[in-house]
Amino acid sequence: MPSLADAPDHILVVDDDREIRNLLAEYLEKQGLRCTVVADGRQMRAALEKGRFDLVVLDLMLPGEDGLTLCRNLRATPAFANLPVLMLTARREDMDRILGLEMGADDYLTKPFVPRELLARIGAILRRSRALPHNLGESAAPRARQLEFAGWRLDTAARHLLDADGVAVSLSGAEYRLLTVFLAHPQRVLNRDQLLELTQGREAEPFDRSIDLLVSRLRQRLREDAREPRIIKTQRGEGYVLAAAVTELPAGDGT
Repeated sequence: MPSLADAPDHILVVDDDREIRNLLAEYLEKQGLRCTVVADGRQMRAALEKGRFDLVVLDLMLPGEDGLTLCRNLRATPAFANLPVLMLTARREDMDRILGLEMGADDYLTKPFVPRELLARIGAILRRSRALPHNLGESAAPRARQLEFAGWRLDTAARHLLDADGVAVSLSGAEYRLLTVFLAHPQRVLNRDQLLELTQGREAEPFDRSIDLLVSRLRQRLREDAREPRIIKTQRGEGYVLAAAVTELPAGDGT
């Protein structure tokens, strides 16, 4: 099997518009990517069973199961839980974009869009996805880390968030990236623009609520009181701060 360095990235495009499917397939393949296109959730599942993909471009509005349902089901399936998803949404449907991120999409792009922007978003998502094991500032080969904070532990090898009893709490890719950013900068206020750049690799759009949503979702994972969070606190007019101390456990200490 060729390595990631040798094989082109394989993109699965799920969109019921044949013209868009053909346009994206032609453009992405001209840019050196492999591209498989399907029209609905049934075809998407069949493609995933047969082949290996590096990223899914998933339209929100689909016949039968919509993109939100399909994204949620991917995140609930262990084999595809970490497969990056870029969701395509209608320009003015802000709630759909928010729900897409809530269901576990890594990023979203509003229609209409230019293919070059889609390519840039795909590249950014793939870079972030492959940097996850060592995105806390390590430039050497990835190594397992156990980071402890406020009674929680993050296992960077398995990408598991563990509670005080050692029970794993599932995180989406976006939630995991946000948590690692906070753990890399404990007790430092990070504004929304900084968090968006560090987690999604792009500048904030006007009225972009994606970071607020991800913080809210991460607080839920950490079982925070929404009215008085004690781990990730809001600094009004400034941003968010991880208020807890972070400790790296010695290698082999997983207790």
